[in-house]
Amino acid sequence: MILIKTKNYNELSKVACELLIDEISKKPNIVISFATGQTPIGFYSELVKAYKKKKIDFSKVQSFNLDEYYPINRKSKNSYYYYMFHHLFDKVNINKININFLNGETKDPKKECLDYENKIKNRSIDVQILGVGVNGHIAFDEPGSGFDSKTRVVNLTKETVKRNYKFLINKKEVPKMALTMGIKTIMKSKKIILLADGKEKREAIKHLLKGKVEKKWPVSVLKKHKNLIIVADKSALDL
Repeated sequence: MILIKTKNYNELSKVACELLIDEISKKPNIVISFATGQTPIGFYSELVKAYKKKKIDFSKVQSFNLDEYYPINRKSKNSYYYYMFHHLFDKVNINKININFLNGETKDPKKECLDYENKIKNRSIDVQILGVGVNGHIAFDEPGSGFDSKTRVVNLTKETVKRNYKFLINKKEVPKMALTMGIKTIMKSKKIILLADGKEKREAIKHLLKGKVEKKWPVSVLKKHKNLIIVADKSALDL
């Protein structure tokens, strides 16, 4: 485990960007799994800036996304499909053929999740970008999720639904379910870069750094990963 402490959110975003630039430079056809939510937005903004300065090339990069609300139309501004194109994919030279998403419009979510899991297994993820929820969830693997869980359909906790509500663009559309990579799927990634900012994340980071591995705090399982980098700002690490 490597812990990188930054002064603030802006520095966190820049440090994470430099880490990924280094990974892509070493392996241009790298397979990256991207996270969504509030924390990675600054990181994606830095990647776009780096791309415009020709410091990074996405032309051979392959991507998977961690999760998606369900059911949801891809054109919805609340969808993570929209999020990724808005914040990153439409602004860099990634080949659309190499982008993989869980389909929030599917009529057969179990099959969708199984097919996605098999796609990941066949390619394997080199770098997994992660955020962490206030309650310790990673992806949409909420507290109580099994450490052997794979890509599946999940019900979101009331806490997560309530917290996510303020970030929704269309307030009439409140997702209460999601399709998500499982903890076992995430742990198979060759490298994990976890981003955490703000005092609200202190408890989750405390359980990762100082607590025992327990289902109540899904993030705690990451301490078992052989190649974990945590990039966290000062306020998240004021334990």
